[in-house]
Amino acid sequence: MEEKIGLIAGNGRFPILFAQGARENNIRVVAVAIEGETSPEIEDYVDSLHWIKLAQLGKLIRCLKSEGVTKAVMAGGLTKSKMYSRFPFLKYRPDWRGISLFYRQIKDKNDHTVLGGVAEELAKDGITLESSILYVPQLLAEKGCLTTREPSEKEAKDIEYGWPIAKEIVRFGIGQSIVVKDHVVVAVEAVEGTDEALQRAGKLAKGGVVAIKVGREDLDMRFDIPTIGPETVKTLKDAGVTCLAIEAERTLVLDKDEVRQAADSAGVCIVAQ
Repeated sequence: MEEKIGLIAGNGRFPILFAQGARENNIRVVAVAIEGETSPEIEDYVDSLHWIKLAQLGKLIRCLKSEGVTKAVMAGGLTKSKMYSRFPFLKYRPDWRGISLFYRQIKDKNDHTVLGGVAEELAKDGITLESSILYVPQLLAEKGCLTTREPSEKEAKDIEYGWPIAKEIVRFGIGQSIVVKDHVVVAVEAVEGTDEALQRAGKLAKGGVVAIKVGREDLDMRFDIPTIGPETVKTLKDAGVTCLAIEAERTLVLDKDEVRQAADSAGVCIVAQ
């Protein structure tokens, strides 16, 4: 039988890079894309494509089962603020299985709980959720400086100061990133996401800031792995962030060569520790 993998595709470049990695391993990719999140470009990189709305969990499972999928991955993010939009029933048209999970079974809406609940629902129908780096382990950041420039003494001190604070914030499920300047926490990521937190920090601190992005201690490699890419570098530059610290072996770096070139050009240091 032909080996295949289900791809539950969110936003960003990660779903495309995963699909490329799977096909390079001679794996057929059956993708389920989310309207308003997944790039239409995904169609060029997969063998089969289905579209659903954000909360249509039942349809998601039916699409995968109709193609004989028994293993799947989640790749790419979702816009968290959408959960607070007006009239979500009209916009996302949740089916009965989605309603049961999101509105009845799950008591809190943090990422770990919601995505874990989705994994359990998939398992009930014989679909195992695998690590999202299954065919792309090379995307994980290696320890060391990812750019030509290393952190300055001042930047290193701000990283040392902010790192344990960032780990505490992520432990409470608040967000993955904080921004520091002169041993002061300028901004903390919450539901708005990393990019908007960085932009807010840039306005408040007028540049010269250090960003730190980390994951939970019990990070589940099936979902919600901290991720950066070329667009992150553009946001760092626009926000006046001079240095970004990430976790080695626990952070995805998409399009590494492009990230390095863009960061060097922008004078931004990126270090994995």
